[in-house]
Amino acid sequence: MQGDLRNFSRRDYENMIRAGILGEDEHLELVGGRIVVMSPEGPVHAGAIDLCAEILRRTFGPDHTVRVQHPLAIDKDDEPEPDIAVVRGGPRDHLTEHPRDAVLVVEVAESSLAYDRGDKALLYARAGFADYWIVNLVDRRLEVLRDPTPGGYRNVVSLAVDEEIAALAIPTARIAVGSLLP
Repeated sequence: MQGDLRNFSRRDYENMIRAGILGEDEHLELVGGRIVVMSPEGPVHAGAIDLCAEILRRTFGPDHTVRVQHPLAIDKDDEPEPDIAVVRGGPRDHLTEHPRDAVLVVEVAESSLAYDRGDKALLYARAGFADYWIVNLVDRRLEVLRDPTPGGYRNVVSLAVDEEIAALAIPTARIAVGSLLP
């Protein structure tokens, strides 16, 4: 049958990883019941993730964990692996299951820019993530998406390298946009 698709649940996806059908080190994620193959990561993309993670660890401190390319167990059909997710608590708080919520989600985008603005933004908005940032390597800007609804984010702002941003969870800590870009 042409065009038939099979959606997978998060449980199916995790079982395939445990059984070795999908490798833990493969760059995959579950979005909308579909197993999505992510683009290979170049050095600029990797460097931007490292820069962002370092800054966010200093900003959020020990009460939060900055997770780099680790799953978020959003619902039964979605287990994305954002480039960065800042979650409440320490690493030991997430040893039995992946976190379901994040105070900030960050995607670093070059070839994935349309996907991160589209499918990913809708997924994160539906999950209720109040603060979603896209580090746009193409235009050297930070796109800040806030005020989630089931249909997407109501507030989208694009910031230049010489501007500053504060995460909603820590509004007093200002971050220079330029420090997030390689």
